[in-house]
Amino acid sequence: MKYISNENRNQITFLPNCVEEYVADDNPAAVINAFVNSLDVDALGFKRAKPCSTGRPGFDPRDLLKLYIYGYFEKVRSSRKLAKECTRNVEVMYLLNKLTPDFRVISDFRKDNAKPIKNVFKAFVRLCMDLKLYGRELEAIDGSKFRAVNHKDKCFNQEVLLKKLANIDKHIDEYLKYMDENDKTEIIDEVKSEQIKKTIKDLKERKIKYTDYLETLKRSGETQLLLTDPDARRMHSKDGFHCSYNVQSAVDAKHHMIAEFDVTNKNDRGQAKDFTDKVKETLKVDTIEALMDKGYDSNTDVFNCLMNGTIANAALKEDKDERLFTIEYKEAEITEEIKNSTKPADIQTCLHAGVLPKCYQNKNISLEYQDNETMSCFKLNEDGTVTCPMGQTLR
Repeated sequence: MKYISNENRNQITFLPNCVEEYVADDNPAAVINAFVNSLDVDALGFKRAKPCSTGRPGFDPRDLLKLYIYGYFEKVRSSRKLAKECTRNVEVMYLLNKLTPDFRVISDFRKDNAKPIKNVFKAFVRLCMDLKLYGRELEAIDGSKFRAVNHKDKCFNQEVLLKKLANIDKHIDEYLKYMDENDKTEIIDEVKSEQIKKTIKDLKERKIKYTDYLETLKRSGETQLLLTDPDARRMHSKDGFHCSYNVQSAVDAKHHMIAEFDVTNKNDRGQAKDFTDKVKETLKVDTIEALMDKGYDSNTDVFNCLMNGTIANAALKEDKDERLFTIEYKEAEITEEIKNSTKPADIQTCLHAGVLPKCYQNKNISLEYQDNETMSCFKLNEDGTVTCPMGQTLR
């Protein structure tokens, strides 16, 4: 039997195939095309959202955004590789209607529209919320270290700079002492003397540079100075210390979709309150429950979350079964409206009055109200004795 017959690539057809026919309706490229076409790129803040009346015509930011999103899904991040895909990938031809932007155009689009691209993510989250794809009740939060371009040798802090300056002074003193000793002798090596003078000059120039770095650190108030990526910081990761960014991500429990992200140069500790507030703002909810690992273990941060409508279930670093807080008692009349409210002010009023808000009920939170005869976890008895938590009596 013969093989399946193919088409002759040299055959000219009267009506060529339509590019639309190469992409099925359930193809991800079709979804990207429909989503981007529904966006108001001018409201999102994209540059050149409206074409100019004069000059050479530019590319529609919608087309470049389609290419950027497609490259993200297909793990093609390089601008040069994306430009190459425009000439050989049928799905990209479908998205851009056979446009072939240069790699510089693609790179500049990504560089000039960093904030609008983040707004596109928020628009996608709103679309998924309308489709009921987010549960908006339970979020898993974690941070990921993304390596910066900055090399470790171009990362400085005050301690490192002071050590380098001390070493430079030490070497300069040694070289000057060596030259003074040679001057006292009759035999002088001119070549070596010139090399030492050049070395001393280089050391002095390096000292000026490090002194400038130290002054820059003092003026900025920062603890680290990175020359290539100023916004990055040297952080601890699984394979040692590296210059990195810490990307915070919140994943919704319903369909495991990312609800919010944020890029910071700080460690996870202390990030819970600020980041969960952003998650609540994006998901348009007043209260939320979050799961976090030990990196977020901070009593102050967890308490601030609790007082503002967030149940932060951060794993404990120490060998403890529960997290205890002492809340100052403030007498207040708690109505049903206040008890059912999810506003941070009403939640704080309930907690200070010794009442558990409705949004915190049936959760892993319990509230113990102690009267005037109770001193912390010790109970004052009528006969003047004190009973400790273990049941022993103190006289």
